[in-house]
Amino acid sequence: MKYIVATIIFFIIFSGIALAERLTVTSSVANIRSGPGTDYDILWKVEKYYPIIVIKKSGPWYFFRDFENDEGWVHKSLINKIQSVITNSVKCSIRSGPGLNYKILFYVEKGIPFKVIKQKGKWINIQHADGDSGWIHQSLVW
Repeated sequence: MKYIVATIIFFIIFSGIALAERLTVTSSVANIRSGPGTDYDILWKVEKYYPIIVIKKSGPWYFFRDFENDEGWVHKSLINKIQSVITNSVKCSIRSGPGLNYKILFYVEKGIPFKVIKQKGKWINIQHADGDSGWIHQSLVW
């Protein structure tokens, strides 16, 4: 009996994780809405490479959660499956290479999205929509 209960709990937990899908905004700007349609209010706007976790779908609309646990709806034509990250620290150093011994190229604040180019250990090579690129430690992003 314990085995059956453990299996059911594992299946429920695993199924919830499997349903969540991480996607990325690929349009230059996307309206985040209060419901699945253009009739609903725009809650906020996000820029290119903004990462989201899809919770459910309603036709061409995706309900998601972001790095701050905010939730909203976005149209599927504005997102795609590419790797991206968003800064989650107040001041993040973007470096010329994958390590603390590399030069700081620039700083960014919390909430700046980037496309992931590649990863080397705990360092991520990133590129912003404006073309700026560099390396950031994975502890500074979501």
